[in-house]
Amino acid sequence: MARKQDVTVTIVLDFIHVLEYVWKAAFCFFSSGSEEAETWVQERALRILQGKASDVAAGIRRSATLQNLDTKARENVDKCADYLLKNRPYLLYDEYLDRGYPIASGVIEGACRHLVNDRMEITGARWRLDRAEAVLRIRALRASDDFEAYWEFHKVQEFKRNHANKFLEPERFLTA
Repeated sequence: MARKQDVTVTIVLDFIHVLEYVWKAAFCFFSSGSEEAETWVQERALRILQGKASDVAAGIRRSATLQNLDTKARENVDKCADYLLKNRPYLLYDEYLDRGYPIASGVIEGACRHLVNDRMEITGARWRLDRAEAVLRIRALRASDDFEAYWEFHKVQEFKRNHANKFLEPERFLTA
């Protein structure tokens, strides 16, 4: 759809999801809950955040080979490495962070909870889809501090739609 509309989009793979793969790979080398596993994951997570996902993939595969892990024992290492390499274009966390982009779902989940759940799940409330959407749009405008600008735009649009054709010089009323 982005190509069709000639729009550039940035796809960011949720860092928490990436960490799930890294943790599973860690347990191929260390026991679950060990301090060594935690340190190992922290080191690899930092390198991924620095934009070095390919290096991490190569390194964990090399470690599995050097430790002579059999196919079954290294299964999650290979899954992690494959995942990192396949999704390399969406793991540019160093660039995303420089641009101020969120890299984990917490921001999005928090926004959804704040905008949607806190309003839509009020006890006894019943919502029709069209009305719920209108309320959520207004909440989003308020939360982003864009409501005042939107309201000025809305008043102009309403005037054009409902009243402009009743005036000889409607543009007189469109300037503030």
